[in-house]
Amino acid sequence: MAPKDRKPHVSRNPDLIRGVGKYSRSKMYHKRGLWAIKAKNGGSFPKHEKQAVAAAPAEKPPKFYPADDVKKPLVNKRKARPTKLRASITPGTVLIILAGRFKGKRVVFLKQLTSGLLLVTGPFKINGVPLRRVNQAYVIATSTKVDVSGVNVEKFDDKYFGKKVEKKKKKGEGEFFEAEKEEKNVLPQDKKDDQKTVDAALIAAIEAVPDLKSYLGARFSLKAGMKPHELVF
Repeated sequence: MAPKDRKPHVSRNPDLIRGVGKYSRSKMYHKRGLWAIKAKNGGSFPKHEKQAVAAAPAEKPPKFYPADDVKKPLVNKRKARPTKLRASITPGTVLIILAGRFKGKRVVFLKQLTSGLLLVTGPFKINGVPLRRVNQAYVIATSTKVDVSGVNVEKFDDKYFGKKVEKKKKKGEGEFFEAEKEEKNVLPQDKKDDQKTVDAALIAAIEAVPDLKSYLGARFSLKAGMKPHELVF
């Protein structure tokens, strides 16, 4: 509440009737002393510079927020370390595959790729295992070795085994069923030629060792009474 000794505001130009003041516009000009302010500032009223308005943010905050918390992937700060190759696995070592499509097959180790996977081959002409990548956790290294000094494997890397993604056009119902019959996993001709080149150099070294070709062609399996922990490969 206002204090009791405070006087109510009285207008300098009281209304005679509603909307009509007692003094004229020129009278109020002199009464308010506006002439003195104008004379003090060189015949014009002083102008105050407007304060700079804060720049609006580039992106407005959203009016609505999702009801559920949006999960953000954690940043992986760990540095990738190259996979250490087992001491028993060296170029030319014959390995036994323990899992997958070629389980029990014997293959020849050629080199370790950047990803840490092993590049192996049957060769394909002997036991049907093509050039492929295998994790060393799923192989057994044997004491048998093949001379691979004559095999050139410089061009083989992880990108060589990547699948090429092709954009497929939308087809009609009739074209769709016809395309299903035609589309098959056909190996490119250049990969077939690479397999033949590797096999030719590898088979020449294998045939130089007696019984090695039949050893690679035979599938490994355990029989009744065999104890895996006592076997010497």
